[in-house]
Amino acid sequence: MPFQALGLDPKILQAVKEAGYTEPTPIQSAAIPPIIAGHDLIGIAQTGTGKTAAFTLPMLTKLSAMLGHGGARGTRALVIAPTRELVLQIEENVKIYGKYLPFRVATIFGGVGENPQINALRAGTHLIIACPGRLMDLMNRRYADFSQLQYLVLDEADRMLDMGFLPSIRQIVRSLPKQRQTLMFSATLSKEIESLTHEFQRAPKIVQIGRRANPAETVTQIVYEIPKSLKPSLLLHLLKDPAMNMVLVFSRMKHAADRIARNLESAGIRTATLHSNRSQSQRLRALKDFKDGVVRVLVATDIAARGIDVDGISHVVNYDFPMHAEDYVHRIGRTGRAHAVGDAISFVTHEDQGELRALERFIGRGLVRKRAEGFDYSQVAPPMIEDRPRHPQPHRPPRGPQRPQHFSSRPQPAPGGGRPQPASGNREGGNERPFVARPQGRFRRFSPR
Repeated sequence: MPFQALGLDPKILQAVKEAGYTEPTPIQSAAIPPIIAGHDLIGIAQTGTGKTAAFTLPMLTKLSAMLGHGGARGTRALVIAPTRELVLQIEENVKIYGKYLPFRVATIFGGVGENPQINALRAGTHLIIACPGRLMDLMNRRYADFSQLQYLVLDEADRMLDMGFLPSIRQIVRSLPKQRQTLMFSATLSKEIESLTHEFQRAPKIVQIGRRANPAETVTQIVYEIPKSLKPSLLLHLLKDPAMNMVLVFSRMKHAADRIARNLESAGIRTATLHSNRSQSQRLRALKDFKDGVVRVLVATDIAARGIDVDGISHVVNYDFPMHAEDYVHRIGRTGRAHAVGDAISFVTHEDQGELRALERFIGRGLVRKRAEGFDYSQVAPPMIEDRPRHPQPHRPPRGPQRPQHFSSRPQPAPGGGRPQPASGNREGGNERPFVARPQGRFRRFSPR
């Protein structure tokens, strides 16, 4: 089915053609007609199959019809996504597909100044793309007016409706008009989460392409069983392969991502990091350098598991194995996008075996175990960069008169009498201050501590 048969606006079709797209993907062919017909919809498809266009193209078509009749005053569409990177990715797609339409779009997320976002809400920008945290903050301060809203999209719905986000989403949705069209899209949507969607949708149609929660078939999945101490050495060994020319490495923790990056940089491998402790400008720079090939490796936490649409990622490395199977599916979906091939490598320690078995049950198949050729599994692990011993400092004699040290375990009397104090070697009282009697009476004065 060509794009022309989906009922899209001619100006949008022109923009899609100029972007180089010739025919819709299966999720687009299945989802666009019912959305244009006005139905609520749940869309489930593998990562990299064009889910963003599946809801932006019909939504822009309906906005275009309102703009043509002069009735699109105020904010008409709201898209909520879990990460800043995904918000910016959606905005980029919207601007590409809607470049011939006279509509306004704005993004709302934390980590940047709020004044432009407040102005966009007050001005009634036609399309708002937001993260829930900053959006809820501005709504609580009464900067937003969604009384004219007609379209709500929850992208990556399984994460949005996760218990961490559910209270925020409920609060946002309660303030929206009841008569609206609500769309939910994700690569993974459990039955338990699907039951929650009935709070927000009316008789939604379900469009599912392929097996639910199935990773892309174009991704080769390999498991290396390795002691935790040898993971840094194994990563450096694998990166000797020139075929690993654009590598996304996932870590569970932010400080671990920084540690991995420093270790790679010390080995001469250009590396950038992406996690929530980085400023917005640092996150944008890291992503741009990765896209442009300035850095070979991007080390990231799970904020990059959704929303990073970078062409040419050759390998995804799960340096830390994910705790949730859904996160694994989204992580490895960063490679093998749009029918391209890619490799997903997972480091699995003894402690990760339970999560690995749960993942294999989730995706319905076992993963191939492999040993790295030429790697010495019996080697002594070298220390990571910040674990290397520091240069010893020369001993310097203390200055000035020294307080006498008490090594008795018995309580020592306080100077000038008063409450006895624990000895300095007593952990529970070693940091307590000496008791000093305070003046009593109605107007006693308290000296500041």
